[in-house]
Amino acid sequence: MYKVRTFNKISVKGLEKFPRDTYEVASEIGHPDAIMLRSHVLKPEDIDSAVKAIGRAGAGVNNIPVADCTGRGIVVFNAPGANANAVKELAVAAMLLSTRDILGAIDFVRREGPGKSADELNKLVEDGKKKFGGTELKGKTLGVVGLGAIGSQVAETGLMLGMNVLGYDPALSVEAAWRLSREVQRMENMQSLLAKSDIVTLHLPVLEATRNLINKDLVDSFKKGATLINLSREKVVDTEAILLGLNSDRIGQYLTDFPVAELMGHDKVVPIPHLGASTEEAEENCAIMVADQLCDFLENGNIRNSVNFPNIALERTSGYRIAFSNRNVPKMLNQVLSVLADRDINVIDMINKSRDEVAYNIIDIASEPTAELIQALEEIDGVIKVRTP
Repeated sequence: MYKVRTFNKISVKGLEKFPRDTYEVASEIGHPDAIMLRSHVLKPEDIDSAVKAIGRAGAGVNNIPVADCTGRGIVVFNAPGANANAVKELAVAAMLLSTRDILGAIDFVRREGPGKSADELNKLVEDGKKKFGGTELKGKTLGVVGLGAIGSQVAETGLMLGMNVLGYDPALSVEAAWRLSREVQRMENMQSLLAKSDIVTLHLPVLEATRNLINKDLVDSFKKGATLINLSREKVVDTEAILLGLNSDRIGQYLTDFPVAELMGHDKVVPIPHLGASTEEAEENCAIMVADQLCDFLENGNIRNSVNFPNIALERTSGYRIAFSNRNVPKMLNQVLSVLADRDINVIDMINKSRDEVAYNIIDIASEPTAELIQALEEIDGVIKVRTP
């Protein structure tokens, strides 16, 4: 029986992916094999020694101590792309809010309308609408920074709205490039994109390379009065740089899904309370994707969509399976195979992949692994974790 501990409210459709006859899933459970969460901040000391995997029902993993997990051989999963449509739709709403003063107009009618007769209300509306004229998205230039699962959808939608779309992503994968329309003009650097864009929208994870990506050095590169939309992460922008841009009119508006105290009350800031993935569909999609990944890992040792281990899978045919992680150093696999050879254990099939400082291996063997064999493998210097899924 596998044990999965949950934090936060996880979609029922996701939890239903765990077969009841082989999984015990609860918010309070001792020595879990896996943890499934959303926004709960997990500390290293909160992770039981029995935990083999952690699944974040969302894209970001900044609430999980990934480096500590890697050192302990704990695979951390996320759900990239599962909430892409939800964030894309919010990005479109943000663009519309930036070009049409919809919020101001609604507030005007709500404030001035009550108590008026039909004629008075009609006059109020007709006179008041003159204050809230805007512009259309069609013909505007949209700059999309980050062309992954979300950014590529935003770019495609911009094209459908009749916008000129520019894209910048120095880490664009081959898979993402295939998804991207040829009509999206790829920029070689941020400065070029900022200088040409009426609206700039950010869709990036927080990495060392992206932290404070929008900084004081880049503020002057913005097309004067441009709109900046940040639905990715708070830390991809430098708040002081945003204030500088807003106060100098270099940035005309800032719409963000990550309100910060320093920007509260600024009339050019539209703060949104972290609604990017807050749809029923997105929460269901994320939970289902992560549950499937956890099941495949616990039952078969396969890894899909991990943020700290390589993607790797081996189809099950016959025999018994051993999966182990190790430091990515020379001759590790040779040592493991030597242990098997010394015990006359035949290898049926195997696969090995590495990612940065760690490697992961799946080996199918002809005979059932004994406790003595597992111990011998664990004692090899550099082996992190061994299990028999």
